[in-house]
Amino acid sequence: MTHTVQELVAPYPVVIEVRIAWGEMDAFQHVNNVVYFRYFESVRIAYSERIAFMEYMNETGIGPILGASSCRFKMPLTYPDTISVGARVPKIDKDRFTMEYIIVSHSARKVAATGDGVIVSYDYRQHKKVDLPEVLIARMLALEGMDPSMPPDLKHGH
Repeated sequence: MTHTVQELVAPYPVVIEVRIAWGEMDAFQHVNNVVYFRYFESVRIAYSERIAFMEYMNETGIGPILGASSCRFKMPLTYPDTISVGARVPKIDKDRFTMEYIIVSHSARKVAATGDGVIVSYDYRQHKKVDLPEVLIARMLALEGMDPSMPPDLKHGH
């Protein structure tokens, strides 16, 4: 069964489109694996902008820091193509959250890669990990279409 790009990215509340650049390809004639992490970074920043995480960081010093990231390559990407890159947050813990990513090729109408990242709440003024602010948790839950008043054990992924 063939899916549309929109169907494949539908579960992701933040989606960006990126045109693949010629210079992103390597000697093996496909997009270099490092570039996939740049795509993840771009959608992670777009997600952060949607919940005003950077504004919060400018006001308080508390912001996101990437703790871990992984990618599962499903198919090679090549120029010319446009991709949709999606992000969603399925798990929120006390001081961190997990973000899942998807990259979909428009020309192939297939998933090119999936991945995830662990984003830690970090106080850049105090140089230490801190609890994720409740206001940001509420913004993420709202963006994800979840009820911000749900019991803490559910929203924190326990």
